[in-house]
Amino acid sequence: MEDAIRRIRSIADYQFGRGVGVKLFPKNVEIICSKRTGRIRYVYLKGERLVTVRPTDGLLSLSIAGAKRIVKKAKYRVTVQNDVAEFIIKGGDVFAKHVVRADKNIRPKDEVIVVDENGEVLAVGRAVLSGDEMEAFKSGVAVKVRRGLLEES
Repeated sequence: MEDAIRRIRSIADYQFGRGVGVKLFPKNVEIICSKRTGRIRYVYLKGERLVTVRPTDGLLSLSIAGAKRIVKKAKYRVTVQNDVAEFIIKGGDVFAKHVVRADKNIRPKDEVIVVDENGEVLAVGRAVLSGDEMEAFKSGVAVKVRRGLLEES
């Protein structure tokens, strides 16, 4: 179990920045492995899913609960205008024209946390554009939202 926690923390540090793994995964997390392959599939804390490990590349897909735990510390944040927050928390995609700030290190297909101008988590999803493109472009989808705040259950 200790080895699995160390492994999942290392993935989080690699994906979201140094120190995020410890913040995201305290010692009392529950790790669910695939019955067929034995690989880590899900990580829960007090019955709430924090992440899913993607079988295709071994990286993490955050849940809203996971994003809330690391939003202050993590890289790969996309800040959007407050007036579109209501649309995004329902699962709507983020359009480039609504992006206020985006981490410069974001590349297409990266896992990102979408926040409002106050830093509150709105959604989690996958980047379609790079961070620079999100800020520069005035049209097109910047983030394909996987889960909005109101969809989480």
